[in-house]
Amino acid sequence: MTAAVPVIEVTGLTKRFGERLVVDDFDISVPRGAIYGFLGPNGSGKTTTIRMLCGLLTPDAGEGTCLGFDVRKQAGRIKEQVGYMTQKFSLYEDLSIRENLDFIGRMYRLDRRRERVDQALGDLGLADRQKQLAGSLSGGWKQRLALAACLLHEPKLLLLDEPTAGVDPKARRDFWDEIRRLSAKGVTVLVSTHYMDEAVQCDFITYIAYGKKLIDGPSAQIPELVGLETWRVEGEGLPALEARLKTEPGVEQVARFGTVLHVSGTDKEALRATMKRLEAAGTQRWSLQVAGLEEAFIYLMAGARDNFSAQPKAA
Repeated sequence: MTAAVPVIEVTGLTKRFGERLVVDDFDISVPRGAIYGFLGPNGSGKTTTIRMLCGLLTPDAGEGTCLGFDVRKQAGRIKEQVGYMTQKFSLYEDLSIRENLDFIGRMYRLDRRRERVDQALGDLGLADRQKQLAGSLSGGWKQRLALAACLLHEPKLLLLDEPTAGVDPKARRDFWDEIRRLSAKGVTVLVSTHYMDEAVQCDFITYIAYGKKLIDGPSAQIPELVGLETWRVEGEGLPALEARLKTEPGVEQVARFGTVLHVSGTDKEALRATMKRLEAAGTQRWSLQVAGLEEAFIYLMAGARDNFSAQPKAA
């Protein structure tokens, strides 16, 4: 990653659609070359927030800069340097891979168009399939084509909206290898997702729930910032234990992961006392587990208020 100079710096971004407050007083600072994940449930305002950051949507309030340009007054200048990969494949299915890329190049009025298309085909492993119709591609190859189209004009900022939904694990891994290569070259990447296996690929994460930013920071530090301690429980009788744990002191969250339970809380002393008492009385095996992003996500979402519940009218 390149030097941590903020490429995005905004405060107080707010957006309403009618009477619905969709993004509420959002602040963020994004280092250049970072892969920054926006994590939250569907409908939480992730994509709306990112679109405001990238000049694709004008905020109702707030201020700041993106790529050195004012997000409210110079949105056109920002958009020139943004590549946007939507969740739904949006290229022409009755055109070939090369024809799609060539068309995008014409839309941007790019110089060296053929050279750029050839480069994109090579970088994304599409050269051998360049004559294949886009509509006949699998999900993983459509994803590669969509990313190639986003990169033709050499953007400095890349917006990915649920980028690996519906693709197989191998295609997902290849995709993220390419994203990390771009990040290493200084391209800043904003990723909207609610998948944990995408979130762990990010350098930084901000959790958004129903329009409010709950927390943000380096991805490895998020569970520590939340303050969770987690214990792993395995053995017999887990269903009965799971029901009992929800009423025990210090236990704020119980999550099932396959054949084990993850038991979490922020009152470490109370949680450890409960653990020792139940371990001595039962047949399960308890071990301290480093809290992960998923535990943090579940914990934060549990205390969030749905902005589709009744809201007062805007003043």
